[in-house]
Parts: sequence; C-alpha cells; structure tokens
Amino acid sequence: MKRLPVLPTLIVGLAVAAMIALGLWQLLDRLPRKEAYLAQLAANPARPVIAFPLFPDDSLLFRRTVADCRPPVAIRRAGAGAAGFRLIATCSVPQGSLQVQLGTTHDPRAVSHWPGGRVSGYVSHAPDSRSLLQSAFDHRPQDMLLVADTPAPGLDANPRPGIDGIPNNHLAYALQWFLFAAIAAIIYVLAVARRNRMVVVRNAPR
Repeated sequence: MKRLPVLPTLIVGLAVAAMIALGLWQLLDRLPRKEAYLAQLAANPARPVIAFPLFPDDSLLFRRTVADCRPPVAIRRAGAGAAGFRLIATCSVPQGSLQVQLGTTHDPRAVSHWPGGRVSGYVSHAPDSRSLLQSAFDHRPQDMLLVADTPAPGLDANPRPGIDGIPNNHLAYALQWFLFAAIAAIIYVLAVARRNRMVVVRNAPR
C-alpha cells in the first residue's frame, strides 16, 4: 500500500469506471435504440399514406403524405448541399402553418411563383437554424417538412427519402469511451511505476 497512493488511485479508478459505464451505455442501450429507429424509418416509405403531421413526430419521417396548401405566405431558400438550394414554401392551414419543399436549384437567385394546392410527398425535417451548441441546450423538436414529389416549375426534383444522411455513431462513441478508459489506466500505471522507481532509487544504499 505504501507504493500505491490511495486517493489518486481511487480518483482514477472512478474515472475509468465512469468511462467504461458510458461506453457500455452507448453499446448496449443507445446503439440498439438507434438501429431500431433506423429500421423503422427505412420501412416508413412503404407504409400507407397519411395526412401531413402538423406537430413534430420523428417516428413519421419518410412516411408518404398529402396536404392541401393554401396560397404560400412566403417562399424562401435554404441550403441543399450538393443540390445547391431548396425552395421552401410556408402555407396557411387551419391549424397553423405548413412547410413544403418545392424543389432544388443551383441558381442562388431562383424564384418560384407556385400558387399552392394539393401536395403529395414525404415527411422530413424542416431546416433548423440552431447551432450545435444551441441544440445541446434547446431540446425542442425540429419542425416537419413536406418534401414534394413533383417539383414546382423551373426547379429540379427533390431527393428521394433515405436514411443515409442520419448518423449512427454510437458504436464509435462506445469504442472511444473504452479507449479513453484504457489510456487513462495505462498512463496511471506508468506514472505509479515511475514514481515507485524513483522512490526505490532515492532509498537505495549509497
């Protein structure tokens, strides 16, 4: 016990145990939940058509949907990655508002005079202006978006629904926590061994 500092060992042991617990949580809880969620989303496009949900419900992502859009209140542009820009109409509906992605374009000045009407497509997330830091503290769900099957005149077609863009990093997170635990334990063992060697050297007969 003289060669093993009690308090530092306790602190490091608790830290290592916490890292292992976090790794197990990611591996045994978060990962299966995410895989089940992704399987549900992958099956959603084949499920029956529903009325567009006006309230956030992530379990409905990629479901086929229809809605009646009254004349748009506004049409705005939002980033669409490799597709350039997407034009999104905000329509009036009795219960509030409805956002419809009309199509994509590479022209940053593109406009659309889409008059509204009945729209069919699939459920997605509307653009979210919150930063990653804001999202960490603001847990409000993202608004829903109807991605139209048929683009408005002058626009390119919207992408088809798919789960490829939904991250599933829980296995990587678990491995990171296990790696952090191993590194912390190894560094501490090496530090204690070095300390003990120095003690032995100082106490050696001269």
